Amino acid sequence: MSTPKQMVSESASVSPFTALAQCDANACARDRLFSAAINLFYRNGIRAVSVDAIAAEAGTTKVTFYRVFESKDDIVVKVLEEQSKRFWEWWDAIIATHPGQPRKQIDELCARFCEEVLGDEECRGCAVANAAVEITEEDHPAKAVIAKHKEEKTRRLRELCREMGARQPEVLADALSLLFGGAFSARLANEGRAQISTVTAAAAALLDSPLGAPRN
Repeated sequence: MSTPKQMVSESASVSPFTALAQCDANACARDRLFSAAINLFYRNGIRAVSVDAIAAEAGTTKVTFYRVFESKDDIVVKVLEEQSKRFWEWWDAIIATHPGQPRKQIDELCARFCEEVLGDEECRGCAVANAAVEITEEDHPAKAVIAKHKEEKTRRLRELCREMGARQPEVLADALSLLFGGAFSARLANEGRAQISTVTAAAAALLDSPLGAPRN
């Protein structure tokens, strides 16, 4: 029997900016519930999705849901942990294509970002960032997952900018993060496709600016 993490990790090559395919009807109820929650939360938002809706999408019952998950908050946390994991698998796979070349790594991240954010009609941006907008309670258990993801993104971008010899690596990394965040917001609103297509050029301008470092 597979677990949700095992079931999802088998599709690690799937873009983190789209929902997962539906779980096979023969998969265990836990896997089906987990897959249904990932898809429904991503497409409709966490607040709009009830436990009843997750159970119905998974072809099971609310009683079964509460046998395998403690609460809706519990599955929200597990889904966001998986979405964050998928995002970093995607990131690491891209970074690995240009070992020891931080500028090329950033360029490739930008190119793939534009390709996958613009190239799939089901894309609704970053699942973790979307959750950050919806989950406002400070004591919600998912807050820690969201904060950890954001901190890791900041750390990784700043590290890449330092490795490429940027003059102001922290400022440059934060500017790139804001650029990507704005593109996500535009995509979520289903607007600004022309603007999103300029992200690669805008990122290159930032990298070549006084904040960054000239190309080798």
